Amino acid sequence: MPFVLGCAALFFPRVIFLLVWLFGGGYMQQAFEHWVWPLLGFLFLPLTALAYAFSFASLGEVGEVPPMGWILIILAILTDVGVLGGGGARARRRKK
Repeated sequence: MPFVLGCAALFFPRVIFLLVWLFGGGYMQQAFEHWVWPLLGFLFLPLTALAYAFSFASLGEVGEVPPMGWILIILAILTDVGVLGGGGARARRRKK
């Protein structure tokens, strides 16, 4: 089941973010100490926030992000920024 959620997160990151926040068994509560960070992650970089929560809560010891987790977070940042940049470029082409 986690594999299916991970694959779905690539297409619907905000929906999966909400599902993990509501039914995730504490992933978000362990990873983020204050409610502002997950809210900002939901609005701007949802895949990155999901990757951080997963890395923080499951990959290494609870409370730390292992090196493999940082690689996953960097890939998520690149994906989020690429999606944002691709949308802007497509909008500029459409205006012409």
